[in-house]
Amino acid sequence: MYSTSPASLLHTLDADQLYNPADLDQLPCKSTKDIPPIDEIVGQERAQKAVEFAMSIKDKGYNIYASGQNGLGKRTMILRYLNRHQPDDLQIFDWCYVTNFEDLRKPKVLKLAVGLGKQLRQDIEKLLGKLVKALPLAFDNEVYFNRSEKLKNQLNQKQQSALEEITKEAKDKRISLTVTMQGDYEFIAMFDDETMHNEETFDALTRKEQDYFRTTIDALEFKLRGMVRQLTEWEESFSDKLKKLNDETTLEVLAYQIKALKETYSDHPEIKQHLTELQKDIVENVDIFLQESDEQNEIASASLDGKLPRRYSINVLVNQQQNTFPIVVEDTPNYHSIFGCVETATYKGTVFTDFSLIRSGSIHKANGGVLLLDAIKVLEQPYVWDGIKRALRARQLSLTSLEKEVTLSGAVSLDPEPIPLDVKIILFGDYNTYQLLQHYDPEFSELFRVTADFEDEMPRTQDAEMHYARFISSIVHDNGMLHCDKKAIAKIIEHSSRMSGNQNKLSLHSAHIANLLRESNYVARGAKSNLIRASHVDQALSNQELRVNRVQDNVMETFTNGTTLIKTQGSAVGVVNALSVLSTTDHMFGAPNRITATTAFGDGDILDIERNVDLGGSIHSKGVMILSAYLASILGRSAKIPLTTHITFEQSYGGVDGDSASMAEVCAIVSAYSKLPLRQDIAITGSMNQFGEAQPIGGVNEKIEGFFEVCKIKGRQHSQGVIIPQSNVQNLMLSLEVRTAVAKGEFHIWPIEHVTQAIEIFTGIEAGEIADDFTFKVGSVFGITQAKLNALRR
Repeated sequence: MYSTSPASLLHTLDADQLYNPADLDQLPCKSTKDIPPIDEIVGQERAQKAVEFAMSIKDKGYNIYASGQNGLGKRTMILRYLNRHQPDDLQIFDWCYVTNFEDLRKPKVLKLAVGLGKQLRQDIEKLLGKLVKALPLAFDNEVYFNRSEKLKNQLNQKQQSALEEITKEAKDKRISLTVTMQGDYEFIAMFDDETMHNEETFDALTRKEQDYFRTTIDALEFKLRGMVRQLTEWEESFSDKLKKLNDETTLEVLAYQIKALKETYSDHPEIKQHLTELQKDIVENVDIFLQESDEQNEIASASLDGKLPRRYSINVLVNQQQNTFPIVVEDTPNYHSIFGCVETATYKGTVFTDFSLIRSGSIHKANGGVLLLDAIKVLEQPYVWDGIKRALRARQLSLTSLEKEVTLSGAVSLDPEPIPLDVKIILFGDYNTYQLLQHYDPEFSELFRVTADFEDEMPRTQDAEMHYARFISSIVHDNGMLHCDKKAIAKIIEHSSRMSGNQNKLSLHSAHIANLLRESNYVARGAKSNLIRASHVDQALSNQELRVNRVQDNVMETFTNGTTLIKTQGSAVGVVNALSVLSTTDHMFGAPNRITATTAFGDGDILDIERNVDLGGSIHSKGVMILSAYLASILGRSAKIPLTTHITFEQSYGGVDGDSASMAEVCAIVSAYSKLPLRQDIAITGSMNQFGEAQPIGGVNEKIEGFFEVCKIKGRQHSQGVIIPQSNVQNLMLSLEVRTAVAKGEFHIWPIEHVTQAIEIFTGIEAGEIADDFTFKVGSVFGITQAKLNALRR
């Protein structure tokens, strides 16, 4: 039996204070089937305003960093907002690369209206298809042959006439004009109409005859050189005439087609200019179509499809959809996937590249719109972050080869004309990454001036619950799930509140809610249900816990088999059941720990064994120092406490941190000082300040449920319960089993505001208040403690 002191008058919580059920009475329908999906960023007004602000400003540098924990659904929420809020002044274009006929290494870019790039490419392909057939025919007919043969005959006649004239003149002077094996002309002296074949025959002539032949041959050679120059001029003239004939023949085929295209694109001067340059180049390089080209022209005419010349094709780099705001999500942000690349091809053993091998990246496709990137993935890839900053600073895209930038070799590559850039980049990342970029990259704050800070939770009001129901409906509709009935919606909202750790908050971790809905949908379909009901949500939550609670089961097994020593009934001196939270990667659960305190004659020091063996963290050590200060201010005001105290977490073999055991340690120490036993059927959690005021702690639901589970293992007693700080009452969202036990009076939860209230609950005796002379009421806990300390001092 416990004393009926003022301690027994401390109130316990009612069952309805342990849980905040969802109130969906205002919901005008029975399931998500009739709830319109939400079309805004739920619970993220701050972030939404930031996005709206950034999207409305076209100036340089107003890009967005979306900050928040993973699983908040940042990308989904922003995509939903962008898809439903299209800008009125769309500035999007098709971007094409074409051959720069003056410098093939520097392809030109065409900025075209949306949809025009694909049309132009098709029209040019049709043109080339016609030319591939028509031009060879134009050069393979009697008209062209007759005209070209006429020019050749004129040249041959002139050449023949000149040669005959000089041959006759030489023959009259007894000189023969012959052609050597190398094709050169040579004059040879004749004697008796016979050629003098050797030097000996010539040397036998008289000096006068020799001089005659030498002089005559020199004169003829001089005249021959003049004739050769004349022949060269005639050949050049012939080539010019033949070129003019070829040009005229080509233009006869080409002019009509080009003229028709120019009329089609009469409102687009850049296309008309390109067609003019294309016509000129085809005329100059008609051999490409005649299959009479050299190796370089063969490469220029090579095509991936083997039909049309590459040189005149249109490389549509970006083909935008009509009247659609570009929203591009890049999931694999490496250099080439974002900024594009210049590919190479092999033709007859020769590796080459040209404008048609330029490939676009996601930033090209997002030009005029928005590009969404994961900050961590961007920073992990080499050169990507620098490339993004360079593009945003210059507001243009220079398609340079990454290999050329990062190597010292002077490899031949293309230098395409830059494309003007008008894009908003949204980076998704956590707050730590944001701080690192702010601290180490001075350009970051200039280029990403807007931060969309996503909240982890939102206030839980009746209107908020209605919005959350619409949020649940949007997940159900987007994923084609079974619809949720009203009780299932309420169960999910209540679970969200527990996730947030507050009765008056809702968690905004949409990924977790979406996963819960998927698993509830799976359970409902397995049960052949036409709706997701509350029981299906409960089963899904149980399934989730079962998959991740192996460590919890192992810990609870130690209480079952007695490996971990703990009492949940009776009383003991210097022993208190404290509550702690254990965490794995994806699960958190509570379990009690015994805290013990022993004393010996000394100088009033409180020694933390955990700290002395380097198992206690700095926050825990701070808590011990705070409680030491509190006890000194209560029991050591007039004289030093003549005891040295050792406190420890029993059977704790890992690190201990946090100050949530501060009040438990005070109770254990006071019990050790006073020799008053503490109830073992009660556990306590909560930190305190130097004045003994109870302060809130985390994981209160898991801690209470953990002790309740251990009580079930060790044997239930109707006197069992947990002491928590009053400020933690708002955090309670306890399981149905605990709430039922509380409702039946079989489990108790005491909210306290001061550590003395905990002492009174544990001992059943009034703690006592200090008087002006630093004494306490006789018979109170502190009075008994002070009496024992005074006896030690004497």
